[in-house]
Amino acid sequence: MNAGDRVRVDRADQTYEGVLLPSSTPDHLAIKLDGGYNVGVDRAEAEVEVLESDVYDVESAQDEQGQSEIEFDDDLPTVSLISTGGTIASTVDYRTGAVTAQFDAEDVLRAVPDLAGMANYRGRVVANILSENMTPAVWQDLAAAIYEEIEAGADGVVVMHGTDTMQFTAAAMAFMLDTPVPVIFTGSQRSADRPSSDNVMNAVCSVEAATSDCAEVLVCMHADESDDRCALHRGTRVRKNHTSRRDAFETVGANPLGEVDYDTDGDNEVTFRREYAERGDTDLALADDLATDVELVKFTPGMDPTLLETAAEDSAGIVIEGTGLGHVNTDWIDAIDALDVPVVMTSQCLEGRVCDRVYDTGRDLLEAGVIEGEDMLPGTAKVKLMWALANAGDVEDAIRDPLAGEIQQRSTPWL
Repeated sequence: MNAGDRVRVDRADQTYEGVLLPSSTPDHLAIKLDGGYNVGVDRAEAEVEVLESDVYDVESAQDEQGQSEIEFDDDLPTVSLISTGGTIASTVDYRTGAVTAQFDAEDVLRAVPDLAGMANYRGRVVANILSENMTPAVWQDLAAAIYEEIEAGADGVVVMHGTDTMQFTAAAMAFMLDTPVPVIFTGSQRSADRPSSDNVMNAVCSVEAATSDCAEVLVCMHADESDDRCALHRGTRVRKNHTSRRDAFETVGANPLGEVDYDTDGDNEVTFRREYAERGDTDLALADDLATDVELVKFTPGMDPTLLETAAEDSAGIVIEGTGLGHVNTDWIDAIDALDVPVVMTSQCLEGRVCDRVYDTGRDLLEAGVIEGEDMLPGTAKVKLMWALANAGDVEDAIRDPLAGEIQQRSTPWL
């Protein structure tokens, strides 16, 4: 009896039927029922009958790099599943009742039977952390892992990531990697033990997107509250806009780049709305150096300019979230002018772009050396400045130059 088996469990006068899940303790069985709920049963009290053996026919052994292979049909494309942790790779710890990140890539395959037959899968664990613990060092490990998987022949990559910081990691990968195949980030707003979990649909749609023709870094998450389609967001233009809704992610300043229509019978369809980098157009390359000492400062009324000076003391660059078109209090201008590090101006507004040529404050900021961040999201601008400081000869030119769709030519919503 193994995780992934379909089982019938009799205990006293109760009978449960469902899929056996990995359990955090050897004393209990964890069973996903057909209705979506999970139950835990004391092994000592249970009589278990295996109705169907593991549908995956897993023959796997992880090496010292955390890699594994799961064999399916040799005629199918190969998709690398890279796990970093997060809710999509979480389960309930029955000792505490809390959700913990403890699945590896193979566990995700067992938990999502719908993935069977869609591709050949390679599994790799880069980290097993909740996304609030994500760091630039893990970004570098992840970029190297994606590079190695593509170099080894993966036709697409799916990165399982916690949702809270996924937009930052996706942006980092977009700058650090030139990829000839799709790199798809996905996660789950609700863990697999909940009947409203979005993990299955997000995972299936992500694998579908990973075998598409769009060779970009994308985020694949629910497009709305129903279970009919996932949106494909460009990794440098996406933002998490809700704490718990399944459709929390939105493309800022435009519609999503594409979508995946989800069909429980496996007839999923990928469509794109705008131009994108096509599969094979770009040669694989990795530029994973980062200047980690970059600060993102949010300006608020009454904020003391000495706080900016303090932030810049040990920093290689500063990104400011200014008001409206990209403004700060005029008392800040002298402090900015005195800094000897690049300062990029972005806006706190969700739509539109920075333009410091309209009002006197903006013109004074330009004279003080501020670099306009156009319509870049503040978090994306921070990641880009980290990358540009470590890799670009001219940082200002690199910030102004659209490298991975982070800057749109026009700030016209819903294109």
